[in-house]
Amino acid sequence: MLSPTAPSLFGILIYPGVEPIDLGGTAGVLSMATRLLPNVRYTTIAHHAGPIRLSGGLIVQAEHAFANAPPCDVVIVCGGPGWPDAAADLALLRYLGDLQPTGIASVCTGALILAAAGVLDGRTATTRRHAAGQETEAPLHRLAANRDIRPIEAAVVDNGVVTSGGVSLAIDATLFLLGRLYGEAAAAEIAELIEYDRAYAANRAALGHTRIGA
Repeated sequence: MLSPTAPSLFGILIYPGVEPIDLGGTAGVLSMATRLLPNVRYTTIAHHAGPIRLSGGLIVQAEHAFANAPPCDVVIVCGGPGWPDAAADLALLRYLGDLQPTGIASVCTGALILAAAGVLDGRTATTRRHAAGQETEAPLHRLAANRDIRPIEAAVVDNGVVTSGGVSLAIDATLFLLGRLYGEAAAAEIAELIEYDRAYAANRAALGHTRIGA
């Protein structure tokens, strides 16, 4: 476990069509975490550095391309309706495949990108439970179609690779990852700071944090 002043770097992997709440639920929590953990840093990573149009039209800046991304303590893959194209991006899949599994996480349908990269093979994982918009199948059911993956309903699953449920559960996943590095007391304090402590406890009670092999 790191001390509160120890440095860490989170990479947030984005691509065209990421759902903005996935970026907000990760980067926003990490930004607030620096009030208590002053040396937490984060950066955005994409196929190419530069502007990325998210779902709904919001444009954000990717600071690094896969080719020059810095070593990160953990890389969080965001979800969103652009995930099928991202899951077919061979450079993205190679980038994930070159990372250590314990340094990879996903939020929402980012798990389907991890599945395409093969990093969930042999693991238990989760993703968004319900279909949305034009989807004909729930992402969790899509994950179940891969016989090498054991899908479960959960807020967060830690089976080396960390996956989380959908949408606002990106907040839960980021708190969990901070707790994995800095201790659960630090994660609880950050949850209280962002006025998410009650929701964090309720989601954990309703859906659970599943740790496997940890």
